Amino acid sequence: MRAPWLSALACCSALTFMSIAQASSHDALAERLKVNGEPMPVKSIRDTPLSDVYEVRLENGETFYSDGEGEHFLVGDLYENGEDGLVNLSERSRNQERAARIAAVPDSERVIFRGAGEVKTSVTVFTDATCPYCRKFHEEVPRLNEMGVAVHYLAFPRGGLTSEGGRELRQIWCADNRTEAMNAAKRDETLPDTADCDNPVEDQYHLGMDLGVEGTPAIILPDGRLVPGYMPAERLAEMLDAIG
Repeated sequence: MRAPWLSALACCSALTFMSIAQASSHDALAERLKVNGEPMPVKSIRDTPLSDVYEVRLENGETFYSDGEGEHFLVGDLYENGEDGLVNLSERSRNQERAARIAAVPDSERVIFRGAGEVKTSVTVFTDATCPYCRKFHEEVPRLNEMGVAVHYLAFPRGGLTSEGGRELRQIWCADNRTEAMNAAKRDETLPDTADCDNPVEDQYHLGMDLGVEGTPAIILPDGRLVPGYMPAERLAEMLDAIG
């Protein structure tokens, strides 16, 4: 009878071999992906439920599907027709990446409104202090905090980095008390001049564009879903409850 540790070792070896083979096939496909003789800027390649069909993500965020030889491409979303109806597998993949990249932003680079009570969950919101609907959403923050929802703000100057919104966001992130500065900016109060500091506004602006943010406010749910535009606190809380 084979010892249990031998069985475990054989299983781990098989999994390792499969991972290496998978990575090798992905690398080979990346090398074959060319258009007019020019290599494509491939960021990642993933398997799909379809045999010999791979999800290809480029450095600019565009996604398409390719056969294993890189000879045929499909552009659009891939759906699974399951018992509960259609499931957008492409959107699920985008959500997973979005959630992972948001999670990688440290708390020290956010403006966080937690409230005094227990925090049950949180949302991340790309904001611009000059945006009217961002100000309207900010009025909902105390109610969200009461319901146990923390609001994590990231910077997204909708008019670009050199806009008035960009200047105000840099002032907020350079303030001694960011939450007070955010409150003041959302009330359309003049912020005190602050010395330039090493701030994440530019990085967060580019992150937002990478994740599909086109305007503000842009709400990212814990599962990575992007909800564009203003949403009342009660409705947002219902969406969060549905995630569990």
